[in-house]
Amino acid sequence: MVKQDQIEVYGGIDTHAETHHVAAIDGAGRRLADVKVSATAAGYQAALQFLRSWPGLVKVGIECTGSYGAGVSRAIRGAGIEVSEVNRPNRFDRRLRGKSDPFDAYSAAEAVLSGRASAAPKGGDGLVESLRVLRTSRSSALTARTATINQIKGMLITAPEELRSRYRGMSNTKLIAALAASRPTHAPVTATEA
Repeated sequence: MVKQDQIEVYGGIDTHAETHHVAAIDGAGRRLADVKVSATAAGYQAALQFLRSWPGLVKVGIECTGSYGAGVSRAIRGAGIEVSEVNRPNRFDRRLRGKSDPFDAYSAAEAVLSGRASAAPKGGDGLVESLRVLRTSRSSALTARTATINQIKGMLITAPEELRSRYRGMSNTKLIAALAASRPTHAPVTATEA
């Protein structure tokens, strides 16, 4: 909570795989300071220490809380600081001022101050995360199934006619069931004989 004699401070974090850039602005949007930290547990603590050095800290905007920013987001939320998900910086501003990590961090803080960044951060837990894991697993299984069926059909195309004719015209479900039930009756001459 901000006391009456303190200035309001807003933080912003530009996240990457190896490093994060942390910036602070005051309630009027003036840039106070920025720092680069590593994307490690020690770096998250350094970011937290930097942000806590401003007694009037109100809220922090973090880019990519579902990917590169997941760890630092958890650390900051775990410290009791309010966090908002920030979308990429405004393209017009980026073209006007150029791309830099400090610029992106300040833009994240400005997005929180202006209210443009009000989305809850991705937590990596709870019902939404559970559904994401299930959906990813299902998608992966369907991709593997399709690849396997395509591989089987490709092998049947080059199989001897006697073997191909046994499985011609079958639906995928019937084809897989028939192949699963088949057993070699003699020593195969070629790899595709059954």
